[in-house]
Formats: sequence, C-alpha cells, structure tokens
Amino acid sequence: MPLSDPTTASQKRVRTIALIVACALFMEQLDATVLATALPSMADSFGVRPLHMSIALTSYLLSLAIFIPASGTIADRFGTKRVFNAAIILFTLGSILCSQTTSLPLLVAARLIQGMGGAMMVPVGRIILLRSVPKSELVSAMAWFLVPALVGPVVGPPLGGFITTYLSWRWIFFINIPIGILGGILSTLLIPDIRSDQRTSFDLPGFVLSATALACLTFGLTVASRGSEWATALPLLLVGTASGCAYVVYARRRSNAILDIRLMRVQTFRVSTLAGSLSRITWGAVPFLLPMMMQLGFGMTAAASGAVTFMVAAGAMLMKVTAGPILKRFGFRKVLIWNQLLATLGIAACATFTPGWPKFAIYAVLLAGGFFQSLQFTAYNTIAYADLKADRMSAATSFYTVFQQLMLSMGICVAAGTLAASAHLFGRSAPDVTDFRVAFLVASIASLFAGPICAKLPAAAGAEMSGHTNRPSPAKA
Repeated sequence: MPLSDPTTASQKRVRTIALIVACALFMEQLDATVLATALPSMADSFGVRPLHMSIALTSYLLSLAIFIPASGTIADRFGTKRVFNAAIILFTLGSILCSQTTSLPLLVAARLIQGMGGAMMVPVGRIILLRSVPKSELVSAMAWFLVPALVGPVVGPPLGGFITTYLSWRWIFFINIPIGILGGILSTLLIPDIRSDQRTSFDLPGFVLSATALACLTFGLTVASRGSEWATALPLLLVGTASGCAYVVYARRRSNAILDIRLMRVQTFRVSTLAGSLSRITWGAVPFLLPMMMQLGFGMTAAASGAVTFMVAAGAMLMKVTAGPILKRFGFRKVLIWNQLLATLGIAACATFTPGWPKFAIYAVLLAGGFFQSLQFTAYNTIAYADLKADRMSAATSFYTVFQQLMLSMGICVAAGTLAASAHLFGRSAPDVTDFRVAFLVASIASLFAGPICAKLPAAAGAEMSGHTNRPSPAKA
C-alpha cells in the first residue's frame, strides 16, 4: 500500500484544528448578530421599552472587554485545551440561561456569563492555532479560521428575523447548543493541549485598569451612538480614556502586564494592529448597515435581505482557497496596501445602491467586497504574528483580540451615530436611504488611513509564512 503523503496529512491536520477552533468563533459571531433582530419581540415579552433592550447587547460586549485581557494568562496557567473546553461550556450554559430568562435583569446576568465564555473561546482558540500550526501553514489555517467570523454576522440578521417571526426569540439561543456540544467533543478528541513553561503571576492592578478602560470605552461609545445621551456617555468616555492612559504608564514598568504594550515594538505586529483597527472600524459597520438598508430603505423582507447580504459571505468563502496563492505571489506588503483600497471601494460602493439596481449587480459588488475583506483580514491576522516568538503568542493574542473587539464595536457605533446624525440633520424622524448612503461613506473613511500604515512594512515581511520570495526575511524581533 502506498504511504500517505506527509504534506497532505499536515494540511488535513491544520484544516481540522482551524475548523474546530472556528466553531467557537462562529458561535460568538452568530450570537452577536442574530440577537439584534429579536430585541423588539423580547422587549414585548419582558414588558419593557425596546430601547431599554440595548443593554442585552452592551452587557455582552462589556463582559468581553473585561475578560479578554485575562485569557492569555489563564490559558498559559491551566492549558489551552482545558480553558477552551471550559469556555465553550460556559458560553453554551449562558445561552441556555438566556433562553429561559423571564425579565431583563436576568437576561443581562445570563449575557454576562455568556460574555465570560466568549472572552476565553476565541483568544484561546487563536492561541491553539498559532502554537500548533507551522508558520508555513498559517495563512491557510487563518483563511479557514476566519470564514465563520465573516459568515456569522451576515447570516445572523435574516436568521434571527426568521426564528423570531416563525418560532420564538428563545430559539435564537438554542442555536448555540448543538454547535457548542459538537465543538466541545471535537476539541476534546483532536485539539492539542498546550501550556507555557513560564509561569507568571496574575496582574491584578493591570486587569482592573484595563477592564475599567475597555468597559467604559465600549459602553460609552454605545451610549454616544444614540446621539441624545451625552450626559452619560461623556463621563464614561473620560473615565475610560483616563484609565487607559493610566494603564499605559503602569504597563511600561511591568514585565508581566496583562496587556503587554511592548509588543507594539515589533513592526509587523504594530502595523497589523493599527492598520487592522482602522479597517475593522469600516467593516464592523457593514453587518449593521447592510441588512437595515435592505429592509428599511429598500422595503425588502428579512428573507430577501438575507439573500442579498449572504453574498458577502460567499465572497469570503471564495477567498479561502485563493489567499495562500495570492500572498505567495505578491507578498503581504503589496496585498495589504492594494487590497485595502479595493476593500474600501467595496464598502463605498454600497452607498450607490438604489432600489432600482439589478439584483445581480448588487450581488456582484457584495461578492467582490466580501472577497477583498476576507483577504485583508486573513493577511492582517497572519502578519501580526510573523516576527513573534512562541512564548509571546498568548500575550499577543490577548492584546490583538482586545483591539479587534473594541474596533468592531466602534464600527457599529460610528454607523449608528452617523445614521442618527444624518436623519436629524435632514429633519427626519427615522433614517431613510440617503442616511444609509452617508453612513456607508463615513464608515469607509477610516480604512483609507490603513494603507499608508501598511506601506511601512518591508517588502519581505512575513515571507516565511507566505512563501513569497523577493528579499531576505526580516530578522526576528
């Protein structure tokens, strides 16, 4: 019998690990978007005003912001497999509790528990990926890993609308149960258990400062996006900013800070963090704006808008088989610079949509936009770790994930705030198509500034990962 090809076996192992870890990412991303369409129905069930239901979203974001910084330290201490499985269990348990709540305060408590699990799932999953996959296979692994992150926000709104209309809002939380069970079983059987040889003490002062900063900034931005609650938003933003500045001063003097700002000295990590943050502000607005524009602006049903917005996911899926060859041919630097422009144009093009556009034209724009978006994030998420040593992966993952969460939340806030401001400026009580166009254009601006940051990368950055041969690979930091 012929021996199996070791290269093929390695690729299957990489794909298997990436897809198992992606189960957690899919649960989190789907949950974040599927809930929004059910809020009015939930408000009616709880006997509260729909506006008050926003805390069901912000409580989850607050929990993420608070506990994500601790994920790397906890994974190093107890092992990635154990923590990853515990996080899946906690997230699934939180989902079950959410489905059984009978009041808004109980829902908030359940969402906080869900957020604690979510804060550990994705960062620890990324650590597993980074430590168990060779750098030469990391581009492929990241491509498979990131597809659920793009699919979840797109399929979430129409799925949430369908479930709420034809079943009950409680069924929204049941979606996570089979995914969580499957992910937990596969993780137990196939995921390697990795832990750091270096034991460090938990940075409690740093945790308090960073948690205060992230929680206040996240909640402050959410409140500010409503446009009429600055008396609440401004103090939160000021406290968050002050706490963040205090943390930076504190972390410079600590060797084991919970968010290691010294990582920003590594050029590839710094560029990916800064440029990626700007891109995520832009793309964080899309899952919020696109379904609303299709339904409120164009008068589509949830099912019809879902068919349109799913084209973004289709583009992302197409990317997963082409990211490796593209990066190998052109290298990270060229791809990040030029693809960023194409991805930004894809967002700005949404501002030209009208109800009279042929559907195939809208499909084509969104398909291309999803492709460029997914390629950009695959490149960002891979190059970030190109020049980091293995013992810094946990710290880097926590740091990077915190910025991801904050910037995606900011994208939603920018979109919501722009819609409200545009409608108010033109004297409308509710946003119309013009306001959505303005919001898409404003959201596109942030990512335009990512290109010049990416241009600072050397031509050979990430060559070991991409296989691009042009110049010698830069020295390890």
